[in-house]
Amino acid sequence: MSIKNIRLEVMQLLEKKVDTFMNDYLIPVEQIWQPSDLLPDSEKETFFEEVKELREIAKDLPYDFWVTLVGDTITEEALPTYESWLMEVEGVDNEERNGWSRWVRSWTGEENRHGDLLNKYLYLSGRVNMREIEMTTQHLINDGFDIGTGKDPYKNFVYTSFQELATYVSHNRVAQMAKKYGDNKLSKMCKLIAGDEMRHHHAYSEFVNQIFQVDPSEMMLAFQYMMKQKIVMPAHFLRESGQKISSAFEQFSDSAQRIGVYTAADYVDIMQKLIDKWNIDQMNGLTDEAEKARDYLMKLPARMARVSERLVIPETGHVFKWVQPALVK
Repeated sequence: MSIKNIRLEVMQLLEKKVDTFMNDYLIPVEQIWQPSDLLPDSEKETFFEEVKELREIAKDLPYDFWVTLVGDTITEEALPTYESWLMEVEGVDNEERNGWSRWVRSWTGEENRHGDLLNKYLYLSGRVNMREIEMTTQHLINDGFDIGTGKDPYKNFVYTSFQELATYVSHNRVAQMAKKYGDNKLSKMCKLIAGDEMRHHHAYSEFVNQIFQVDPSEMMLAFQYMMKQKIVMPAHFLRESGQKISSAFEQFSDSAQRIGVYTAADYVDIMQKLIDKWNIDQMNGLTDEAEKARDYLMKLPARMARVSERLVIPETGHVFKWVQPALVK
């Protein structure tokens, strides 16, 4: 049997548990928070006073903070790209509306709230150029992205396991910083988003764990492949208006590293967490090739940590069109 057919067979086996996954890792629509729960209520007479208060507090947030928050928002807003990519994964059949496609649609529904909330906050803050942000978001969706996974569910689930934990780290740190600057409402928003991302991480990492139980060698090789490739962030292809090719992601990443929202050390830490979570060191019944892959993975975090220690982040950064010039210091 071909590798592709084995992957499909495994996905069909796991599909029998999709209802359990939905119950364990997603929250019913009527019970989960919605963006309007956290924003000024436009139906109330106090709406303009609440917006004025939001804008006053927002004035104290520094430039790199805004760049990071905008980059996170654009990443969340590019959701149509991620849904269309996951719908192409082997075993996900939207035409037949199978269990896996139901998972993807429901996961998308939860994720969609993140961009809605952050976008409205940015709009009300008065501290950013919304048109520039909107153009960058549209470019990111138009351009799409290639994370090197093809339609392989094993590689894609490694990616989502890693990426959901990375977005948890980023949103959680932004929440901590917002609280430090006195913006308790923004802090609560980002904390709730971070909570969703952690639940989603637990879901996708459990999918990988289940695959390890039935196809350990191929799952190990897929994990090694993704770690060798290095995980590319969804916003890797960010570009500002008027640019065909951009280094915007690297510049956004520099801002995030300068203020400690998401760093090279976090990347290494996430890699180690996945190795520990999936008990890579205790895996049995591997082929010789998969054993070599396991050895590579076990040594990789220490090697990557040494590389990350040598990284030098510029003290000053690119001036983005997204953020008001007055905030650049």
